[in-house]
Formats: sequence, structure tokens, C-alpha cells
Amino acid sequence: MNPTPRSSPPLHSSDSSRGPRTSAHTDETGIPEESLEALVQLVDTGPVPLGGYTLAEIYAVGGIAHLLEQEPDPALVAEAVRSLVARNLITTEAGSDELEIRGDLGIATALQHRASTVIDTRVTGSEPDHPWRFILMPQPDGVTLEVLIDALGIHFYSLRKTDDTYDRLWERLPSGDRGPDDADAESVLSASAYTALVSVSRWNDAGDRDTHDMVLAQEGERCHAFVRSADDPTTLVPAGMAEDEWRDAIKRLATVS
Repeated sequence: MNPTPRSSPPLHSSDSSRGPRTSAHTDETGIPEESLEALVQLVDTGPVPLGGYTLAEIYAVGGIAHLLEQEPDPALVAEAVRSLVARNLITTEAGSDELEIRGDLGIATALQHRASTVIDTRVTGSEPDHPWRFILMPQPDGVTLEVLIDALGIHFYSLRKTDDTYDRLWERLPSGDRGPDDADAESVLSASAYTALVSVSRWNDAGDRDTHDMVLAQEGERCHAFVRSADDPTTLVPAGMAEDEWRDAIKRLATVS
């Protein structure tokens, strides 16, 4: 069962919760420069799948922990660690306390820590065997780490061209003609079977997060876009944007300099 997007997400908020590391230096990401260049060149030939992992496995290696609704049960994390060790995906050097993440999981985790921007999208109305949550982590090289999450909580990582990830995201979101400027958000959201919450977060060098959210709802041939009122943060109001406009707004917010 797909969870419902929050009915009144903030248009804009800031906090100091630590997200992805914002530096792209090789010594912080753990990816040698020549390997990174090879990855980018490989993406030019097509998507690079990086495997599927459970929530507990991702949490165990510090992946997207800042986006979790709640921490996994410690027993599940312990079992995940055993599974990762058995598959030789995590290990430690003799005499060292530092964890080494290997293989595709290591690449995915390093790219996550390299990102300074995250687009986190949740939808209702998706098919049971289709993902309901999509996380995009644009990189400064024209590629994006895409994470698709299904109803079982499996996170499927892949590295793709950034433009392609946007096209794939738009295909999964409500679409249609612009909704009226006087639409009532509560009525539209309660009646719509196909809604989406799109959150764009950015982190600065100090680790402070700045987030902008948008709520979408399909109604027949229309697609409503709502944001939180600047005058009353408890109220959602129409954004006054057509489909191409709210798509452009999301891309501008997520642009990596």
C-alpha cells in the first residue's frame, strides 16, 4: 500500500540536519577522479544499474539516512550487516576501524555523499508492482543518481544522464492542463486518486538544508500544482503554474552549479 503524500507540506523550510556532503573532492567521496570520469563516460552509453538494496542495508552504510521516515529496527540492521559482509560488500582492513563499502553499493553511497541537491518525490495511485517514491541526486557532471523505491522498500540504484532522469520523473507524475487559480487544495487532494509530493532540498557547506515542496493532483484533464501560502503556512494555495512551468521550477531549484 502506498503512503499518502503529506496534505500540507511546506513551501520552503530550512534546518541544520546534516545531509549529503557537499564537497566534490575525490578524497571525501572516495571515488578516484579517473574512476569518476570512466563512470560518466559509461553513462553516455546507457544507464548504469547499481543494484537493489533493503532499507536496513542502506541505513547500515549511511545511505540517504536523512530521508528516512524512521530508523530501521536494530535487529534488521544487524541482519543487514551480516548479509552485506557475507556478500563481501562491506569489510574492514586489518587493524582498522573504518568501514570499506565495496562494489556498486560503494559507488552509490559515495555518489550520494557527493550530492548537494536531492529531489524526493512520492506518489499515490501507482500500481502495486511499480515504485512509489523516486529520489534523484544530480551530480555536477551531467549525471544523476536515481533511487526508485517499491512497495517492499527495496531501493533500486542507477546512474543516468540528468536529462533522462527528469524525463523519467515527469512520466511518473500527474500531468494535464493548468488548474484554476481559485481551486481549493483540500477538496482537490481528497478527491484525486493520483497525487504527488515533490521536495527539492539543497545543502550548503555547513550542512544546513533548504527545502522547497510542491504538491500535484490530477483531476480529469487538469493537473493542479499547490504550494504553501506565504501568509499562512498551514494553508496550501494554487501555484498558478502550467505543467511546463512547474517542471521548469523544479529543475531550477535542483540545478547543480
